Amino acid sequence: MKNLRSLVFLMLLALSPVVAWSEEVKLPAEDLATLVSSAVANNPELKSSQAKWQMFANKAKQASSLEDPMFMFKLQNLVAREPFSFGGSDPQTAKVIGISQQLPFWGKRAIKQEVADYEAESYKWSIEERKLELTRMVKETYYQIWAVDKFLGIIDKNLQLLGDIKTIAESKYSVGQGVQQDIYKASLEKSKMLDMQITLKQQRQSLAANLNYLLYRPGNTPFGTIADFTLPQITLSAQQLNEIAFDKRPQIKSLINLSNKGQASRRLAEKEFYPDFNLSFEYMFREKVDTDMVKDPGYNMFTVGVTFNLPLQKERRQAMVVEASSETNMSLEELNGLKNNISYTINDTLAQLDRRRKLVELYKGGIIPQAEQSLESAVISYRVNKVDFLTLLDGRMNLFNYERELYDSQAEYMMKLSQLEAAVGSDLISTSAIQITLPSAAMPEKTQTPAETAPASEHSQHH
Repeated sequence: MKNLRSLVFLMLLALSPVVAWSEEVKLPAEDLATLVSSAVANNPELKSSQAKWQMFANKAKQASSLEDPMFMFKLQNLVAREPFSFGGSDPQTAKVIGISQQLPFWGKRAIKQEVADYEAESYKWSIEERKLELTRMVKETYYQIWAVDKFLGIIDKNLQLLGDIKTIAESKYSVGQGVQQDIYKASLEKSKMLDMQITLKQQRQSLAANLNYLLYRPGNTPFGTIADFTLPQITLSAQQLNEIAFDKRPQIKSLINLSNKGQASRRLAEKEFYPDFNLSFEYMFREKVDTDMVKDPGYNMFTVGVTFNLPLQKERRQAMVVEASSETNMSLEELNGLKNNISYTINDTLAQLDRRRKLVELYKGGIIPQAEQSLESAVISYRVNKVDFLTLLDGRMNLFNYERELYDSQAEYMMKLSQLEAAVGSDLISTSAIQITLPSAAMPEKTQTPAETAPASEHSQHH
């Protein structure tokens, strides 16, 4: 007896590290807001875009600066036979210093600054657009992982159910009330479930690796569980969402700045028909000359001058005007195309959200409870030989497919909502005009007052 107690004690000591390890590797639930913040803070592509914006912002600071003045020093009219005689022998010999400054035509510097500012501003809004796109990708991957986890849970439940069904079939066969083929069919269905389980686990690993890529962390970083969520119901109309998008969407603001840049570039091109100037000042230091042949007091002299280019190349300047006009037209047409795409995306996504929400309500409130009752009845009837094995398997498969459709619709709803937020350029879930409800056939929808929906356009995740 003493040896047996010692053996049990040693076995408990050996198992204790395993228990502790299994508790340590249990991962906490993942928070979507934290994941999005991490992606925005760490994603290298976004950091590259920010560096690009800083580059153009500093270029804008240089745009209106004058060129550096030019300083000049020369020895003028030296006598060739006396190259090192800098004065005193010839009245035309002099030491000259001078300075010159290039001055563009009036108004060019201000327009250059305007062009550079518009370009830098467009890149700044491109960063905000990239943040929206990155947020959308993180959210979509997050909800795809949630759906895969739910599918794996369904498979675990079905594996247990198939095990119970196989046990019933074996019991019936052992007493001569069943056929051996039912046992084989149950084993085959279980193998199919295991095959699906392997595929889904691989899919989850791939999705987790993609999310780690977006968050710029090691690809093998484990990803924890995802808590269940309720479906937000959007009460804003398509027209209201379009107004929010036209006001908040960063890409629209970026294209507006590019259009303004094109208009400013055209004004700058028109200024090229006027000359630029160069102002210069020179001062001559002369030496007194007193020889038998020449007498000169050697008074110092100065020279003031202005030079300017002659803008005779009309074709080149006209082409610059046409280039700037084309840039403006291109930006405006891209802006019109984007607005058209936003309107289509909003209307199409709202229709899909409505369909998915109704499907969730239908599955939760009707189809799945009925399928569960049908399967339960089929199991009971199979025990007493009132239904055949195929009917039992058909009931199990129907419930399996309906549960998958439920989770797929929930995940798809949230992914479409993420796409809608990216199209609108605003976080719709945190807006006061958004009502959070749990889809249920028995739960009536709450109607919000105009006071609750009024400030919707004032809230946005990205400014």
